[in-house]
Amino acid sequence: MTSHNRRDFLRVGTAGLMGLSLADALRCDATAAESRSGTAAARSVILVWLSGGPATIDMWDLKPDAPEVIRGEFQPIATSAKGFEISEHLPRMAKVMDRCTLVRSVHHGLPAHGPGTQYVTSGNLPSAAIEYPSLGSLASQLLELRRGTPPYVAIGRPRGAGSGYLGAAHNPFVVESGGFRGQLRASNVSLPKGFTLHDLSERNALRSVFDRRFAAWEQTDDLLGGLGKFQLQALDILRTDRIGKALDVDKEPESVRKTYGNAPLGRHALAARRLIEAGARFVTIGTTGWDTHSGNFAALRTRLLPPLDQALSALIADLDKRGLLKSTVVLCAGEFNRTPNVNRAAGRDHWARSMAMLLAGGGFRRGFVYGRTDKHGKVPEANPCSPDDVAASVFAALSFPPNHQVTSTSGRPMELFRKGRVLRGLLT
Repeated sequence: MTSHNRRDFLRVGTAGLMGLSLADALRCDATAAESRSGTAAARSVILVWLSGGPATIDMWDLKPDAPEVIRGEFQPIATSAKGFEISEHLPRMAKVMDRCTLVRSVHHGLPAHGPGTQYVTSGNLPSAAIEYPSLGSLASQLLELRRGTPPYVAIGRPRGAGSGYLGAAHNPFVVESGGFRGQLRASNVSLPKGFTLHDLSERNALRSVFDRRFAAWEQTDDLLGGLGKFQLQALDILRTDRIGKALDVDKEPESVRKTYGNAPLGRHALAARRLIEAGARFVTIGTTGWDTHSGNFAALRTRLLPPLDQALSALIADLDKRGLLKSTVVLCAGEFNRTPNVNRAAGRDHWARSMAMLLAGGGFRRGFVYGRTDKHGKVPEANPCSPDDVAASVFAALSFPPNHQVTSTSGRPMELFRKGRVLRGLLT
């Protein structure tokens, strides 16, 4: 079942595999919300995923005093956060670093794309016996539903976004992106052929459609017997069209669109902000091409860093301006770093022994650097931490401790992060 995603269940009148439907997912969301205690600073998350392994040594943790073969071609610049610097090719980000936390001491032992991605995006070391859910799927399970909007949305088809042991109901609602401007469309939010919006308001007609479509399935009485509140919530996604409206970024004032930029990542970041406003709980966006084994500096300078710099800085500033940064965690990461030593092709190879991640909002400290690598950027020198710890800290901001349990589709209780510890120094 895990090969199917949430949008497979958004077609009204289409039965999910073995009875699984969007209504079931919504029911799970509500059940999780009822068990939640405490007041969280954060209520939502935006993950900016840099697929391929970004050279964080050339972005967030430069080594200008190291030998040339390590320091590379870029120079550090001062930021709005007193006392620390980032790459000269992130000038817009330098202006908003007073609203960010930079974790410079993350490390792990999986310098391969697949396992590294699974580890960072799930907060659990990959296992042959257990398929761990992504952070977005955990958020879908744990955070309360906002009517009319899927809780977990992924723009594009990012790696590591699956639901794992939580089952297909908690896979992301996938938004397709295409064209040079990154136009967005939710192609599978639709009604069955011959079924109109008017029918949605007619309980008897809708019940008749469900009965006919589900006749071949042995379902419980509450599913076949009428419209429960969870079915109505599922239909709200179609009725309100909040997804479609949120994705229509051209409705934003030109001045706002210009701030984010017209590159696909900029439009996706703006859509992410609009999706959070519409009620989404976890939105994943990102870019590919960060696997810079050759031509690392040219690729970063001309192709990779400019759109990231504009989109990420605009997202953080815009969320802050609208009062949403307090309740929204922004996390920017990839599966690993690149080697401290520059290779003969002017590139950097895979390196997981040290890496940096950027966080903002949701109760994380502002203008703060956590941890430190050695003078050559090879290993953490102070406050070493793991992807488990960063994930645990993000969910602590959402008020869920690492040992909080969820239930797998087989009925097994599972802790969120087996080895994760909350990095208390990151949170206010």
